[in-house]
Amino acid sequence: MENKKIKRSCIDCAVINCDHEDKMYPDFCPTTELLDAEKSCKDGCMSGIMQLYIDDAENFEVTRASAEVEYENYCRMTRLEEIAEFAKKMGAKKLGIATCVGLIAEAGAAAKYYRYKGFEVYGIGCKAGAVSKSFVGLEDKLEEVGKNMCNPILQAKLLNREETDLNIVIGLCVGHDSLFYKYSDALCTTLVTKDRVLGHNPVAALYQLNTYYSKLMK
Repeated sequence: MENKKIKRSCIDCAVINCDHEDKMYPDFCPTTELLDAEKSCKDGCMSGIMQLYIDDAENFEVTRASAEVEYENYCRMTRLEEIAEFAKKMGAKKLGIATCVGLIAEAGAAAKYYRYKGFEVYGIGCKAGAVSKSFVGLEDKLEEVGKNMCNPILQAKLLNREETDLNIVIGLCVGHDSLFYKYSDALCTTLVTKDRVLGHNPVAALYQLNTYYSKLMK
């Protein structure tokens, strides 16, 4: 059920004036709020945040590489290809893949492509270590969909040990991906987001939220 009192934000906007600046900002716009706060903020606020892109060398390189990949390949390259271009621009030599074992074939295909592009690739499946869910105190009923637990912390630690330059997530479960990001030493990007119902295309539910998936709002 939708809350009656909602603090409006970007997700409630249909103007997107921050992209082209050819319209009026809505009255709840965070952009105008940030600009107003900048005038009286002792800690820098917006300017302080923007300085992080300039002063931190890694932040600047990621920003530069991302912008160049977008500019050079806009609507021409798949995400599979864009990750390779981004990795190349970042000077990455060794890519890590953290994959769900249910997408091990897809992970193998991705590894084949990235090796073809000249990268060293090392991957770890989510069930590596073969540890039962009961080992960490999970309820027995949770083993009905699989005895062994997904182990995203182990995946991150093993890729850290391999000293990967960029880690790629392929189909980790909701929450497991969060733990992987938390423990990964290297920068991470996502190639595949798991959605077992929609063939790993979760945006399909959003496109049909007012039609076939309106049941989600009841």
